[in-house]
Amino acid sequence: MGIQKRLVGSYLIVILITVAILEIFLMVSVKYYYYHNMERILMNQAELSASFFHQYFADEDLQKQSERLLNGFAQNSAAQVQIISSSGQLLQDSTGTPAGKSLIEYQDVQSAISGKVGIWSGNELSTHENILAVSYPLQAKDITVGAVRFVTSLTEMTETINRIFTLFITVGLFVVAIVTVLGIFLSRTITTSITELKLAADQMAEGDFSVTAKKRYRDELGSLADTLNTMAATIRQNDQLKNDFISSVSHELRTPLTSIKGWAVTLRTSDEDSGSLLKDGLEIIETETDRLTELVDELLDFSKLDNGRLVLNCNPLHMTEFIQHIGKQLAPRAARQSISLYVHVNDKLPVIQADENRLKQVLINLLDNSLKFTDPLGSIQLAADSDHEYVIISVEDTGQGIAEGDLAHVLQKFYKGDSHAAGSGLGLSISEQIIRLHGGRLLIESQEGVGTKVKIFLPK
Repeated sequence: MGIQKRLVGSYLIVILITVAILEIFLMVSVKYYYYHNMERILMNQAELSASFFHQYFADEDLQKQSERLLNGFAQNSAAQVQIISSSGQLLQDSTGTPAGKSLIEYQDVQSAISGKVGIWSGNELSTHENILAVSYPLQAKDITVGAVRFVTSLTEMTETINRIFTLFITVGLFVVAIVTVLGIFLSRTITTSITELKLAADQMAEGDFSVTAKKRYRDELGSLADTLNTMAATIRQNDQLKNDFISSVSHELRTPLTSIKGWAVTLRTSDEDSGSLLKDGLEIIETETDRLTELVDELLDFSKLDNGRLVLNCNPLHMTEFIQHIGKQLAPRAARQSISLYVHVNDKLPVIQADENRLKQVLINLLDNSLKFTDPLGSIQLAADSDHEYVIISVEDTGQGIAEGDLAHVLQKFYKGDSHAAGSGLGLSISEQIIRLHGGRLLIESQEGVGTKVKIFLPK
């Protein structure tokens, strides 16, 4: 069974139960009101008549005064009035029923003759008409000498009640019909959105991430549509990054391999016995091999980080000596490129628990980027200091800087901005994750054409 049928069915069942309970309550209330009101009217008239008899005719013979009593009792009542003897025989009847008829079989008459008020409703034995009768004892000197009986037909009242019941049922059915239509409409607003989301999800499951889920309303389903669209956009972006990465890695691999193969062929086919040519060729082959090794290492590190298999080998690390050593290691390259490399280290840096090789990898990667994108006569500053919580390492250059649109994405894997076209696009991402494994954080500040500053915060 579909969601729409379940929603409408459940909604309809609740409404039907509610309407049925309300209808029953109203019907019982109306019926009780009419019957109770009629009973109260007859009871009041019978009580007034009995009081009148007790006050003015208690010393008179009931049979002789029955006609006078009937005229007085029936004058102000639309009901049928009967005067009954203590033996249950009819003495007078306002409808002209002959006297002498025995009414002792009626329960209300039996109660009245015994000195109690009697009330009875049912079918008249002779006419089979539904009636309500109230009998009240007539007493003289605490002795019941007879009874006065007020009888009214319930046919008209029953018809009135039935008409009201019919109206209630009609209104109830009308309400149920309206609720059913509204339930179908409301359920469609839900199921239509769900159906569209399912179709979009099915297309995404088949690999089509260009599809967009429609957002009809600002509700939970609308939020789900936003989530699906965001997910699809992220997957498209990652897919594009993956394609760019494959293209970049292919280029990065092809370039050194082409150079290595070219020099290998040149050395093999050269007829000249030149030591300088051999030396130049071997140097280039060695350099390009190092580039390939660095790229492969980046890919292996990324694979380990992505699968959570990279484990740090932390030991006590003297940060002052460590930073100075990194500066000395990169100083010759900076000098070759006519770039000034300054190292400013606080001599009182603490000893922290860290993986020396991984931190060296991070700093060399950052300095390598600065050296790549800083023009000759530019400068790079490697600094380290500490506060009460962190050791703070910074690498600041006067290079090309990073475009504002790229700055928010440079830490993403495979991402390379226009100014960082070389490389695999993994270096910064790997560096950021290594610092995070140390419990620290890596922040980048940059302005295009001015330079870049990278800060590393390592906990003490």
